[in-house]
Amino acid sequence: MTTPAKARAILKALTRHHPNADTELHYRTPFELLVATILAAQSTDVGINKLTPALFARFPDARAMARADSAELETLVHASGFFRQKARALLTMSQALVEQFGGEVPADIDALTTLPGVGRKTANVVLGHALGVPGFPVDRHVLRVANRLGLVQGDDPVRVEHALCALFPKKDWTRASDTLILHGRRICKPKPQCRLCHARTLCPSAAE
Repeated sequence: MTTPAKARAILKALTRHHPNADTELHYRTPFELLVATILAAQSTDVGINKLTPALFARFPDARAMARADSAELETLVHASGFFRQKARALLTMSQALVEQFGGEVPADIDALTTLPGVGRKTANVVLGHALGVPGFPVDRHVLRVANRLGLVQGDDPVRVEHALCALFPKKDWTRASDTLILHGRRICKPKPQCRLCHARTLCPSAAE
């Protein structure tokens, strides 16, 4: 079992690669980040950043998006993939946000995850980056990298989230998640580049 001390050492090594780790989605408000994160499912942050300026110019907040025409919304998010499902998710999420929270994104994970299309990963992204509430988003990159590094064992996102939260101070949760995500995108890919990794001496998978 990895100790918190070893986990901190691993994070310190990875921080050499990604010293300013942060979400790569562009946003100005919690609502914009919530929308962008929903759209980013099965897409790339780069691709989402290309389409959100026009989307947010047309629908800048939950009240505006809650009144959107479905066909127009589908056109604006078409490039994100699965555009019909995503447009529907944005519409119902915005309507629920207006009806339940007056259009304001709540700074609480239990409240956020009552919104249609918002799971723990999305909620944690918004909490940690836009609302100042520590969260540990777990996506496919975090699952892959955390398991390879021996930080966790398992592929259940909720259990992995709780295990990782136990290894790091609460103040570091968001930064640790961002660091693991970027490492998974850039170095510890499905085919890892272990020779480039500053954490390779701490990594049981690299030793194998």
